[in-house]
Formats: sequence, C-alpha cells, structure tokens
Amino acid sequence: MFISIYKITTKILVSLVVVVACSLNVHASHPNLVITGSDVEKMRSAINEQGRFSEAYASLKKQVDLQIAQPIQVPVPKDGGGGYTHERHKKNYQLMFNAGIIYQLSQDKKYADYVRDMLLAYADLYPTIDVHPKRKVKSQNPGKLFWQSLNEAVWLVYTIQAYDLVIDALNTAHIEKIEQKLLKPVSLFLSVGQPSTFNKVHNHGTWATAGVGMAGYVMNEPEWVEKALYDLEKSGKGGFLRQLDELFSPQGYYNEGPYYQRYALMPFVTFARAIENNEPNRNIFEHRDSVLLKAIDTTIQLSYNGLFFPINDAIKSKGIDTIELVHGVTVAYGLTEDPGFLDIAQQQDQIILSGDGLKVAQALDKGLAKPYQFKSVAFGDGNDGKQGALVIMRSQLGGDQALLFKPAAQGLGHGHFDKLTWQYYDHGQEIVSDYGAARFLNVEAKYGGRYLPENDSYAKQTIAHNTVVVDETSHFDGKVKIGNKNAPALNFFETNEFGTVSSGEIATAYKGVEMERTLALVNLPELETSVALDLFQIDSENKHQLDLPVHYQGQLIDTNFELVANTEQLSALGKANGYQHLWLKGQATPEKGLARVSWLNDNGRFYTQTSLVEGDESFLFTQIGANDPNFNLRNEHGFIRRVTDKKSHHFISILEPHGEYNPSKEYTLEASSKVNGIEYREVGDLAIVKLNIATSTYLIAINRQQTNNNQLKRSTFKHQGKTFAIDGRLAVYAITNH
Repeated sequence: MFISIYKITTKILVSLVVVVACSLNVHASHPNLVITGSDVEKMRSAINEQGRFSEAYASLKKQVDLQIAQPIQVPVPKDGGGGYTHERHKKNYQLMFNAGIIYQLSQDKKYADYVRDMLLAYADLYPTIDVHPKRKVKSQNPGKLFWQSLNEAVWLVYTIQAYDLVIDALNTAHIEKIEQKLLKPVSLFLSVGQPSTFNKVHNHGTWATAGVGMAGYVMNEPEWVEKALYDLEKSGKGGFLRQLDELFSPQGYYNEGPYYQRYALMPFVTFARAIENNEPNRNIFEHRDSVLLKAIDTTIQLSYNGLFFPINDAIKSKGIDTIELVHGVTVAYGLTEDPGFLDIAQQQDQIILSGDGLKVAQALDKGLAKPYQFKSVAFGDGNDGKQGALVIMRSQLGGDQALLFKPAAQGLGHGHFDKLTWQYYDHGQEIVSDYGAARFLNVEAKYGGRYLPENDSYAKQTIAHNTVVVDETSHFDGKVKIGNKNAPALNFFETNEFGTVSSGEIATAYKGVEMERTLALVNLPELETSVALDLFQIDSENKHQLDLPVHYQGQLIDTNFELVANTEQLSALGKANGYQHLWLKGQATPEKGLARVSWLNDNGRFYTQTSLVEGDESFLFTQIGANDPNFNLRNEHGFIRRVTDKKSHHFISILEPHGEYNPSKEYTLEASSKVNGIEYREVGDLAIVKLNIATSTYLIAINRQQTNNNQLKRSTFKHQGKTFAIDGRLAVYAITNH
C-alpha cells in the first residue's frame, strides 16, 4: 500500500512539475524559436544530400566563413540610417543569426564562438551608451544602437534568434553576462522603457513585441511573453494579438499598405512561428480565421511583375523577393503545403535554412510547384473590412495588365491624401504612376536616409496622385488625424467575363463636396486588348476649381489639340500643397469633343488617354522639380485636366494601350489611337458609354444600383431601338455599324 501511494504521489509530483514547467515555458534544450531541435535533426541530414537545401547551406556557409574571418566590429553608435555604424550593426545581427544557423547545422563550435564573442562585445558596449546621438524627431522614440527604437527592435528579433541557436555552446558565465548586460536590458528598454511604442498598434509595436516576446521564450521570462501578447498591463488594449486584430482586415490586408505590409510581415510571421513552437495550444495561425496566413497570400497579391504596388510611403524597388516575404512564403508553405506558394518561392530563388525552408526546398526539388493565381480582388480595409477597400483589377488580354484603385482608408501616418486614386500597369511596366515615397532609403547623403522634407510637401499631397483636387488643397486639408477618421465607401466590385469594375465614393475629403469614381478594366476580345474606363463625378454645394492629374511614365508623343509650351522660362504651378513642386511646361484648352494625349512607355507600347471634354477644360502639362533646391524629387511628367467655377462636373476618359515601337529593328506599329468616338449617358442607375474604336462600336454598361445584399435586379436600356439587358455590374455589347 505504501509503495502504491508513493508511486501515485510521485506521478502526481512529476505531473505537477511538468505543468509548472510548461506554464513557466521552461525548455530542456534550444533552439526553441523559429527553428527547433527537431528541425535541426532533419536539416543536418539534408545538407548531406543533393538539392536546393544543401546548395543554400553551402552558399550561406561560404558567406559566413568570409565574414567571420574579419575582426569583430561593434562600434559606438553615431550615424543615422545608411551611415557606417548603422549599417555595421545591421550587418552584425544578420551575421550572428546566420552564423548561429551554420553552427547548428555544421556542429562546428567556431561559429558559436564567433556569435558568443560578438554578443560579449555588445554586452560590454550597451551599458555604456545613452540614446542615439542622431535620434529622430522628439515624437518618435530613439534607440541606443540605432537612431530609432524600431531598428533596435529589429536587432533584437534577429539577435535573440542567434542567441537561441548558440546558447547550448555557452558556459554559465557567458550566459549570465550576455543576458544581464545585453539581452535583458535591450528587452526592458524596448518594453517598459518605451511603453508608447510597445503598446502601440503599429508596425513599430509589432517589431518590439516580437523581439521581447521571443526573448521571453529563450530566457525563461513568461511574463514578457504575456506582456508581448497583451500589452504591458496585460489588458489586451495593445500587444501582438491586438495588432493582429486591428492592423489587418479580415482578408489579410494591412492598414498601412503593401510596402509596410511586407515589412511588418517579418515580426508577425517570426513571432507567430515561435508561439506555435512553444505554445501550440494558442493556435496562433488560426487566430481570426487564419488572418496571418491570409496576410501572407494578400502580400503576394499586392504586387505586379514582382514589385509591390507603391501606395503610401513606398519605395518602388521593393518586391516579392524581399526577405520578409521570403520568410512569410516559407512559413505559409510549411503550414499549408499549398503548391502555389512554391511558385512564388521559385521566383524568390531564396531558400531559408529552417524546418519550413527544408519543406520548401524538397518540394521544389520534386517539382511540386503549381502556378500562383493572381486575381482581380477587392481587399476590404480596416479591421472590420468595411473602411473602404484596395481594389486590384487584372487582365491577360493582349498582355499582363493591372489597374489599382484606391477607395481605401488613410493608412495611419504613412498614408497619403489620395482618396479614389488609381495606377495602371501593362506589359510589365508602370504606365499611370504614383510617386510613392520621397526618400532615398539608407542613403545618408540624402537627409540621413530618412523621409525627405518633400515627402510631406509633395509626395503625400493630393496633387501628387491621380485623383481630384479641389481648389488646390489636399484631401482633409492634409491632416492625418482627420483622414484616419474618414474612409471612402466601396460601392461595389465585380469581375466577370467582360472585365472588372469597381466604384467608390467619399463626401468628407472636402466640406460640401461629394466625389464618386467608377473604374473598369474592360476586355475587348475582338481587338485583343483591354481598355481602362474612368468615370469621375464631382458634386458640390458651391463652385470650385477641380483638377484631375494623370501622372504617367514615358515620353509624350502627341496630342490632338494645339499645345502652347513654355520653352524659355518655367514657373511653378502654385504656391502650396504640392503645386509648388510642379513646373508648368505647357497648356491648352481643347475644343469640345475628344481630347487625346499619347505617350510611349519603356515597354515599347503607346498609350493614349482619350477624354470627353466640353470645350471649357484646360490641360496643364507638368514636370516635377520646382522649388527643389537639393534635387530630391524625380523629374516625372503628368498632365492635369482643370475646370473652374463648377458645382458639378463629370471627368470621363478611356486609356487605351496600342501599337509597338522597336528601335532595335527600326519599326513602329499602330502609333496612333484607334478611339474615334466616345458618348456618355445615364439611364436610371446605368452608366452607358458608347465607344467607337477602329471600325468597331461597343456599348459599355455599368450598373450602379445601390443594394444592401448585392443582389442586383436586371436592368435594361435601349440603343437605336434595340433593348439591351444587364444582370451584373458590367456588360459589353458589340454593335454592328450600319
């Protein structure tokens, strides 16, 4: 009896120890974050076999070997973004992380020793430094190693993983020094030391919570994990889970736009993988109907020809091969084994050395990839998906085309004042363009690599975008707080055999002014092309000046109206709100009828915007660069359609791709527009455009009927005595000319 009771009691005690250990997150071994011990065993086996994974390992090992042969450099921080010390500390955390991986796979202690020595050097430095001397404006929290705490958090995300990978090779004294003098102080500095950032629902907060939360897993600080998940007070008003709830729409669209979606993806995916590996009972990848997996897929959808759509404060060169999305795709495939992700991984051509990366490499070796499907889609904005939407229209008719429509929310501090704007892409190139951000990222000579002053004075202003400007003032008078409170409404979105159409409206960008825009990417199979139809309606209480710019990429070829150019002296178009940065290079007032502007893009195609005008509309041709003494802005071109003293106006136009220019083979085909007639009328809720193009005539019908459940009633209209019916939002009818 005594023995039985003893055994039972022992079992109970063992069970209690296990429960307590689990609750305290005690781990018997490392690594325990993104890469686990089980992953390491499989990867060690894989590096001895032929294939992508062993090739990636050999390549990374070669790079690391070259780098660790150099003396360790942990300089006293002094430079802003792009400067030597800034870049050195970035290279250091990346090198520590990579060396840690090579240590785990090779089991060669020299790599762990290198990471140890660098961590010890940081442990000597960190207690001696104050906030960074090149810290940013007072409104943002500074770092110590870096000019802003955001970079410090990124450093911790990488460095804590490096430490996790080598901790089993360190002695007690080294562990004590590294944790007490470096990793714990950094974690506390980024959390309790900067509560406004740590608790903030914003990408800065995401990086901070990810770094501190993972540090909690590695250093047995479960309270840190809870605070990372729920905010410093564990109230749930901030923290990682609140960021997942607030920053993404139900479809996985990130509030700040594609550029910051890919940037924020790294801490989201990395910390989530660590949570899954440490506490699978939290079901983190199932949170909000698997919103994080949706976000990875959405990030891919928000690209064209490998580059992200450059809305908001976007650097245009960022694309799907960015390391953040490489990690995202790797984790997504590891969890879902969706072969479409393999197609993207193949394009990225980067294998991550992790358990998920091994799955990707082996699947690619087996040829399991299937083409990823890019779609026409409306991504609802806001955490409820009802704060407008970012709309993507795609067509493969006559070339890979995409039209981006932005009846979307402001996008926090990185947002631009550009409600209902659009961009257009064809044959791999940007045709109707958005400026993106005014910034030379990490180029210290250009304002320390920070956002340039012209980001506020031009890039964020409404005139820098392809949407209506009222009285030369920006939407919401350029005030971010007001913009964040007022999103456009998505009236409808539909894609069918005729193309894709969407409509949005807003009545708060200007007091007493209602703006409604309908855009359609319309397929014309007989001509083997798609055209972009733009209907922009303005209604206001008072008379206003209305400007609708089109910023284009390419060389102006022709207009069908006489253009008076300013050839000897240029002046700025205006005094403020971005107008001060536009040179007025020429102007005209086309006669009533059709006004054509044609340009040639670098892809060798011609593009013509044909506008329906009433004879009272001015065309102002501009070039960016006025009032820019440091030559910070790109000298891009555009034209502005302007009407004055208008309470109501309808801007109507068709953008048509056509022809080909081949300077190498010295031929030019179809350089002139085929559009020779546009007529517009409204029949009830229907907008009807009669389009004469070449020898064909089309009726394009758009049903703008308002409905709560999107159940449209069949609508009809007559043309030349014949009745036409439309059941959906968009229909195209080919008309026989008599």
